[in-house]
Amino acid sequence: MRARVLWTLVLAAFLAFPPFQRERVEEMGFGQIFRIERMRVDPALTQALRSRWDTEASAFAFPWGHMIPSLEDVSRITGLRVYGRAVSSYTYPCYHDLAEHLLDLPVERRSSLVPRVALQESLGLYEAGKNAGESEDEYLARLARVSQRELASEQGPLLFATRGDAVHCRFLPLLEDLGEGAAFLAHQFDGLSASERQTSTSGFYPFLQVWAYLHLPALGGGDLTRPGFVPIARRWDSRRDTRHLVDQLERLQEAIESYPYQDVIWQPYLGEGDEGQPWLAQARPYFGRSVWLHALNLVLPLNLFLTQRSLGLRQSVVEFPVWDRFRRPGRSFRGLHDTTNWRERAREQIENWERKGKGVDVTGEIASLRALLQSAVQDREAAQRQTAELRVRGTGAGGASSSRSAGGSPSLMEARLTGAVLRAEEAQRHLEERERDLELAHEHAMTLQSERDQLRIWAEAAEA
Repeated sequence: MRARVLWTLVLAAFLAFPPFQRERVEEMGFGQIFRIERMRVDPALTQALRSRWDTEASAFAFPWGHMIPSLEDVSRITGLRVYGRAVSSYTYPCYHDLAEHLLDLPVERRSSLVPRVALQESLGLYEAGKNAGESEDEYLARLARVSQRELASEQGPLLFATRGDAVHCRFLPLLEDLGEGAAFLAHQFDGLSASERQTSTSGFYPFLQVWAYLHLPALGGGDLTRPGFVPIARRWDSRRDTRHLVDQLERLQEAIESYPYQDVIWQPYLGEGDEGQPWLAQARPYFGRSVWLHALNLVLPLNLFLTQRSLGLRQSVVEFPVWDRFRRPGRSFRGLHDTTNWRERAREQIENWERKGKGVDVTGEIASLRALLQSAVQDREAAQRQTAELRVRGTGAGGASSSRSAGGSPSLMEARLTGAVLRAEEAQRHLEERERDLELAHEHAMTLQSERDQLRIWAEAAEA
């Protein structure tokens, strides 16, 4: 959802629907996202994030490592469904008949795009600007009133507006099936991969902003004004910054370069419950898994193995498998020349989604943690022996010093031994802390392995 297709207009169109249409939209999986409050756009933040996007890996490349918006982020921040059938079907070289039948709107003969102006006019929302002295609530209520006439379509095309002045028609055949948060995430990845010459980022901008507020809180920019609300995007407001966009962007890029690694929040949902979020129960089997994301001709990888710290694991050294990349047509040839069955063309990737992708392998992680834990125990035992020896030598040196020192001043040997004992005790405390941390990490990895095995058993039972 790009900034120029204002979220307020989308909310107004939704509120203008009669009750039965709102219920249908909620059944399609969009009910929670329409409860998100209006949020101020932060173009500097989204551009700073996009400048860090690694298109090959489909991940942010920060100084401290890769980070990737995940299906759990989508589910918790927006409330969209991230489970069910992949959003995949046919794309066509011509959408004229579909547009006229479903939207009653014209489509240019050499394009598959519905003009944005025509679509907003059909909703009664073109040139419906905010009046002087009008509050946000009053503005939204007025837009909903002027839009309460015959609406030509469901809400799907608006949610997935493209970067041009238009809304793509390729979703018209799937108005009944646009309930996948995975399709939403694929569009986010695609928007972040756009040319740097573009000054705006497509996609639902509150998602990226809230993702940054949760994972990189030291960047600032967000205020937690409604704690406890779900989905999580409803809790946050964006701060107003009156500085020039170039200055804001420069400050954010410098802040990312110097960001304190210990302030990165890899697991922002550890203290979150599931209250009021019934969609999470079905979504959990998709969390923490590398999987292919589908939105018709967008087939993009979610490479969670690149960001294992988000799963509570140490990051393993991995190589990005470029040989496994899915080849898709260039931007200028999408669905314009041939009828394409994406369920056939991307069959292996569809099957990957149906298997819920692949979990991050923790077997090697568990073995590595066991080896580190054993090494830490040995280091601690060696430090204990050294400390005991130094204490014995310090006691003997102290007695000898007092018999030799008529003036009562301590000997140089006693001072050195005292310092060595203190350093040994500090090293021992450090090793004990490291041992406890490794024990906790090992227990977490074992728990994660057990949960994965249990989820696999449940999935196999459900399929049977």
